[in-house]
Amino acid sequence: MTTTPTTTTQSLRILIADDHDVMRDGTRALIERQPGWEVCGVASTGREAVAQAILLQPDIVIMDMSMPELNGLDAAVQIRRRLPGTEILMFTAHETEELVREVFEAGAKSFIFKSDAHDFLVDAIQSLARHKPFFTSKVSEILFADLINRSEGNSSEAQPGQRLSEREREVVQLVAEGRSNKETADALGISVRTAETHRAHVLRKLNLDSVAGLVRYAVRNKIIEA
Repeated sequence: MTTTPTTTTQSLRILIADDHDVMRDGTRALIERQPGWEVCGVASTGREAVAQAILLQPDIVIMDMSMPELNGLDAAVQIRRRLPGTEILMFTAHETEELVREVFEAGAKSFIFKSDAHDFLVDAIQSLARHKPFFTSKVSEILFADLINRSEGNSSEAQPGQRLSEREREVVQLVAEGRSNKETADALGISVRTAETHRAHVLRKLNLDSVAGLVRYAVRNKIIEA
């Protein structure tokens, strides 16, 4: 990633959450070239990102959408609930209307495709520092198309019964990643029996009869990567 340093002297503390070393290191190098900007912490899983955010209380969190243990979307919801003053910039490799909509519903004000990061990351951070949203033209086109589809009655909203709660999405991700009921229970701080109950309820809610079907659902809905 290369860019010309900005002239801003605003002090910013930024947390980077990405499980890819190259992306994380490149983002860090770019940020640290900006006057007054500091990388106060890094995280490689969604759960670590939430914990680090609560501990460090950064001004901005740069979050990869696809994170192990807890995906970026659900991590963003938890961070915004605990730290409403912290802004979130979401990175993703995917380009769908539903995903863009879900990112903004989670409280993130900026959404950048990884392929565009080297061109727009600094501008996005500057906007978020002023608590203003930042969209690339590509994201704006997707949002506009979504508005048109909704106005014409072609919304791609999930069917009744398909919307999962925050805890249910956490269970789906952990099970889809191959975690046992005990490992799921330990990760969520619940009993094994409760983890089993959540798992069975999710399968019934989604009308699935196997873990393989749950994995396919998780991949299709961008909860985990294939």
